[in-house]
Amino acid sequence: MLKEMTAKEVEAILNEGIVLDLIDVREVDEVAEGTISGAINIPLGLLEFRMHELDKAKEYTMVCRSGGRSGRASQFLESRGFNVINMTGGMLAWEGKVE
Repeated sequence: MLKEMTAKEVEAILNEGIVLDLIDVREVDEVAEGTISGAINIPLGLLEFRMHELDKAKEYTMVCRSGGRSGRASQFLESRGFNVINMTGGMLAWEGKVE
């Protein structure tokens, strides 16, 4: 079963100073409008070709605009042995700082 966290839960963890490995699967032009500090941008369409950059020993939190694409990305990576959490609600639900 896919693990999920709300945008508020992710923000609370980051506000405690805990570092999360965030992957933003939105397109480059969407990310340019603002992303969570420290997030790595790997557009969903490129994930299959760039997953070799990821470490199966880490836990990744997946982010997109509304939670749909990050959910698909999470299922894809989980099926290949990665430890992932989907941030539900995506950037639309994000109330924290962006860069």
